[in-house]
Amino acid sequence: MRIATGKTLDRFFVLLGTLLLAGRQYDVPSKAFWTQAFAGRSWLVLIIIATIGIFGALTPLESYASRRTVERRTALRNQIFVHFGRLLRLIRRIRPQLDAEDFGLHVWRVRRSLRHPLRPRLIRLATYRLGTAPATRSFSPRKGVGVVGLCWKSNAEASVNVEALAKLLTSPQQFDAYRSQHGDDAVMGLTWEDFTKVKHRGAVFASPIRNGRGKFIGCISLDAAYGFAALDGTALWREINDLCSILANDGFDHI
Repeated sequence: MRIATGKTLDRFFVLLGTLLLAGRQYDVPSKAFWTQAFAGRSWLVLIIIATIGIFGALTPLESYASRRTVERRTALRNQIFVHFGRLLRLIRRIRPQLDAEDFGLHVWRVRRSLRHPLRPRLIRLATYRLGTAPATRSFSPRKGVGVVGLCWKSNAEASVNVEALAKLLTSPQQFDAYRSQHGDDAVMGLTWEDFTKVKHRGAVFASPIRNGRGKFIGCISLDAAYGFAALDGTALWREINDLCSILANDGFDHI
């Protein structure tokens, strides 16, 4: 049960009890109805009053949902940390050795907003990184923009050796020519200005999170400053996809 559901049910029982007492007080729908309903059952009034008091003051269903949410959130985070730890072991393959604090895991979800009601964006729900550097930049891409946007567009795994691309494209002219020749996907749907802001993340991988109907609802991405070739392989994709399955079953309720 979600916290919002528990809160709604608590309020429903308070409202129901209040309406019953008000109906009895003012003989709605009729005095005969209430006389028959409470005939020999005066204790029903006490139960209604107690219900209003319990669900209004103690909010038991909301409290229960809150406790369950904390438990499930803790369990989910433990699972994320287990997979993140396994992924960190993979960076030992990278030469020169990559600082473990550079490696990041991100959870994204498709969201609409008042600013973009018709064109939903990917919103970063969480970032897992051992260090505070590099700083996580604000980035809310639409479909087809960035590696996560390509993952969304194809509803499939996506990865880009951004380091190699950055070495190839060193000027706006080269960037535009490359995009004209190979298409927007070849430059992750980015403009030159956006590319210069994200190219420091030299190895980026993303895998989709799908609902029960196979629809893309979000994704998990990994990024590092370099080491694409060393990371790209079965072991990395297995860990990412296992984590995607866990989050798909959870539905982002406990991120």
